[in-house]
Amino acid sequence: MTETDVIIIGAGASGLMCAIEAGKRGRQVMVLDHANKAGKKILMSGGGRCNFTNYSIEPDNFISNNPHFCKSALSRYTQWDFLALIARHQIPYHERDHGQLFCNDSAKDILTMLLKECADVGVIVQLNTAIESLQKLPNGFHLKTNQGDISSQSLVVATGGLSIPKMGASPFGYKIAEQFGIPVVPTRAGLVPLTLQPEDKEQFSPLSGIAVLCSVSNKRQTFNENVLFTHRGLSGPAVLQISSYWLSGGESVVIDLLPALNLATELKAKRQQKLKNTLKTILDGYLPKRLVSCLLPEEVLTLSLPDLSDRQIQNIADQLHNWTIKPGGTEGYRTAEVTVGGVDCEALSSKTMESKQVPGLYFIGEVVDVTGWLGGYNFQWAWSSAWCAGQYV
Repeated sequence: MTETDVIIIGAGASGLMCAIEAGKRGRQVMVLDHANKAGKKILMSGGGRCNFTNYSIEPDNFISNNPHFCKSALSRYTQWDFLALIARHQIPYHERDHGQLFCNDSAKDILTMLLKECADVGVIVQLNTAIESLQKLPNGFHLKTNQGDISSQSLVVATGGLSIPKMGASPFGYKIAEQFGIPVVPTRAGLVPLTLQPEDKEQFSPLSGIAVLCSVSNKRQTFNENVLFTHRGLSGPAVLQISSYWLSGGESVVIDLLPALNLATELKAKRQQKLKNTLKTILDGYLPKRLVSCLLPEEVLTLSLPDLSDRQIQNIADQLHNWTIKPGGTEGYRTAEVTVGGVDCEALSSKTMESKQVPGLYFIGEVVDVTGWLGGYNFQWAWSSAWCAGQYV
């Protein structure tokens, strides 16, 4: 039997961060993971460059059944705190659009930093460890694993969500919650490409590879970024963002293909100038030719501007500013970057991340019902929630 102060299940971003903070307090910490390598999702994130946080972090950048829950953690361990850690390890980074911060060299820099910080405070990271059973004892927890029995005073669940199962994602964290009667908000894939209905897929799959700066919206949210057409449907940053707010079951998404332009006003102005170009020629100046041909009938596109009535111009503008499409679904957890839903925030302390009904049991990171936007927000939630728990475990 191995005895320790703190067991953390999951050697990802939140698990390692929590281990560091607990270790700094002199706690004996063991991090267990069933994988053969720590931080696999860190290494693959951001195209291998790890979008580790964002310059602008606000509670509004997160989805949860309890939108206030994330405020405490995000205010107590901020993006600036994490950047101070990055600076201490002299990791070079750069900013991309919308305040997103990436490593200059490799995501390995982040993982190496976390593992070094763990080593410096005596944290034991034990890989290839499968947990066979887990029980609460009067003075802590007892785990049976394929590498022997371990007991601890505190137990931290940092198992992540269901996204990207090939990286080892599993519902284990939710099962632990359910074992102790802790409610779990139903989960779904987030930050994920949308698939199209069969007839739409047939119409739009030839556009695969085309990317257009659009405004994508539904009743709850709007995002202005690129939309990428794929063989299966729609992707790109704007679509990934809206997917986290898209509820399956027939909800439509509205796409403005020319968000920076009032097309009706523009076409009427050109008609006033006596331009005799065809509609197709003019629209090809704003949008990819294949896309224009896909969305508007050829008999309309071949009309010259003087032949277009005000009503026709308005109809054309409506079609391109309010292209309404009803997705067939999403590509699911296979390609999702995050899991929406998770352990119910109402069951946890926002100050400590501890279960309100099971003393000594903590949940942090993606396993909790807090989901960030694309752009470093989910990493910041991992750092912030882990830091908070690390002060108390």
